[in-house]
Amino acid sequence: MKKILIILYGGISYLVFLIAFIYAIGFVGNRFVPKSIDSGFERSPIISVLINLGLLSLFAIQHSIMARPAFKKWFSNYINPAIERSTYVLLSSLLLLLIYWKWQPIMTVVWETENIISIMLTVIFFLGWLIVFLSTFMINHFELFGLTQIYENFKDRELSYPKFQVNLFYKIVRHPIMLGFVIAFWATPTMTLGHLLFTVVTTFYIFVAVKFLEEKDLKEIIGKDYEEYQKKVPMIIPSIKKRRS
Repeated sequence: MKKILIILYGGISYLVFLIAFIYAIGFVGNRFVPKSIDSGFERSPIISVLINLGLLSLFAIQHSIMARPAFKKWFSNYINPAIERSTYVLLSSLLLLLIYWKWQPIMTVVWETENIISIMLTVIFFLGWLIVFLSTFMINHFELFGLTQIYENFKDRELSYPKFQVNLFYKIVRHPIMLGFVIAFWATPTMTLGHLLFTVVTTFYIFVAVKFLEEKDLKEIIGKDYEEYQKKVPMIIPSIKKRRS
């Protein structure tokens, strides 16, 4: 019964993630969904900025703290280690849904494009999301979102850890998932102040969190192999010079 409950928990967590991920495309892209980044009642710009910064900060704090190895080790003392990743995924997804729900639009237009430029930016927007999705499978999609751990627990296997590997997009940049997000957030035919706030804050968080938190953890876990990888492949922005060397 305990194993079945863990499977249900992991499955629900993954389902919530899928909903949050798919909705994110419509939310940022202002299409397909009832509540997007530029829809809803427009409040005072100052109040909207404060609410939006609070929402993004809440996500950043949760996302950063729960991803650290020290927290994972501590947290696993109180829950089954098999659901540690699923719990992280579930809470992150719920906070994303909260952002979609409570986001305050600021409709002042920063730039607006038409015709071929608008079409090109829309194509690039969807390309960014495709990079995100494909990049998860170039490492281990199911481990990344907690399903592998659930399966290993069901089979009474010791929880394994993914091996360090450099595949496809990971030969171009070290964090192609983050590159995909940056592309998707910036590539918009119409940029409002609310969208720009979201894009600037999330882009800043991505670069800071990757450089000062995730990269540090990866160096400690993987060691010299990752240090060599850092020397050869750029972090997020592709570099022709580094690829040639």
